[in-house]
Formats: sequence, structure tokens, C-alpha cells
Amino acid sequence: MPKKLFVVGVGPGSPRYLTDAAKEAIRKSRYVVGYKYTLATIEGFIDRSRQQVLEVTMKTQEEVYQNVYQKMKDGEYCTVPFTGDVNFSESEVVDRLLEIFDDDNVEVIPGISSIQVAAAKAQVPTDKAFIVTFHVTGDIEQKKAELLQAVRQEKSVILLPRPWPRDPSKHFMQSEIAKFLRANGVDTTKLKTWVFEHLTTDKETTFAGTVADLEGKEFSDLSAMVIDQTKRQTYLGF
Repeated sequence: MPKKLFVVGVGPGSPRYLTDAAKEAIRKSRYVVGYKYTLATIEGFIDRSRQQVLEVTMKTQEEVYQNVYQKMKDGEYCTVPFTGDVNFSESEVVDRLLEIFDDDNVEVIPGISSIQVAAAKAQVPTDKAFIVTFHVTGDIEQKKAELLQAVRQEKSVILLPRPWPRDPSKHFMQSEIAKFLRANGVDTTKLKTWVFEHLTTDKETTFAGTVADLEGKEFSDLSAMVIDQTKRQTYLGF
């Protein structure tokens, strides 16, 4: 039996949002490798007496993934947990893990994303919204154009902004988003918005106002934003 990797979504931050499938994968694994915040979310399901737990950063992750793969024996399991849903905002890392372990040896276990929780709290249906993540390292100009088009088409938007502490010029957080929309002719004083920080944790906060109100305000890297342009429709209208 080859080495097996579980790529697991562990929810926005609270262990209450961890699925049973995720817990089972974690418990089966000899190795658990992840970022500090994500490991903290699943700490209650880790047994450090029998599991090797390794913390990674953006700078160290490649070396750590390679070292773990080399150390693993045939038939052993490794879990790499990701905050939220592994299928949203994590493709750059997941694609690399698929290369290292080979597609057939990787099982992807979805989780509950902050996008889903934010949509629920704002009462904005995801099937009627434009959903986008700017939490990527590549070029975001096309995503920005799609955001602008969605707002102009009066769609609701649910998004993850982009923090870039080492280079503020690459920031695309809530303040930059508000300025971008205004600069492109959108009346941001009429756009209803929500910003949710640290969702599902005891640090959770909610901002409600207009997009114009966001200019100059700073929010956590762990935040989700909703622009609410929903026009409610019930089955009585059909």
C-alpha cells in the first residue's frame, strides 16, 4: 500500500465546524502538517504521543512536505489540514501536494468555508452571488474585473480579500476594494456590506454598513466580506 495523504478542510476556526470525516482522517494519520492557526483548530483531535505534528509557513512548507514524504513508510497516512474548505483558496498548495504524493494517493476531504458561514450570517444565498477569492499569490486583475462586472450587474458578492503585509501595494483588503469600486464609477454609498472577522471563534466580530464606510478601515487577514444586493424571491413568485 502506498503512502497516503489526506488534504482536509477543517472549517473557519471553531472545532464545532469540523466534520466527522475530517476527524477520522486526522486520527488515522501518523503525520499532521499544517499552519499554526489551522493546527490550533484541530488540536483536540491530535494525539501527540503517537503522531508527529509539524508546523509550516509559506517559506518552509516545500521543505517540510518533501521531508515528510521521504520519512513516511508505505501504508502510512499524513493529513495536511487547511482552514475552511480545501477546495476554496488553497489550489496553489493542493496542486503541489498532488505532485509530491501523486493524484491517486491523495484524498481531498471538503470542509465548511468562511464563505459559507459569511453567506449564512448575511442571509445571502450563494447560488445568486458572485463568489471570489483574492487570497492568492498570482495576478488578480481578471478577478478584479469580474468583481466590478458582478457589482454593476447588481449581483451580491461574497469574497475573501488579499492581505500582503510584506508589500502593501499588493494588498486588496476591504479598504482597497471600496476604493477600487468607487474609482470605477460605482456609488459605494448605496452598497450594503458585511465584514466578518475570525468567524466561529470567540474573537468573531461583525461590521455592517456601506462599502463607502470601508475606506480607511483595517480588518483581520482572517475576514470575509459580503456585498449584499440580493433581491429576495420566494416560490410564490413562480
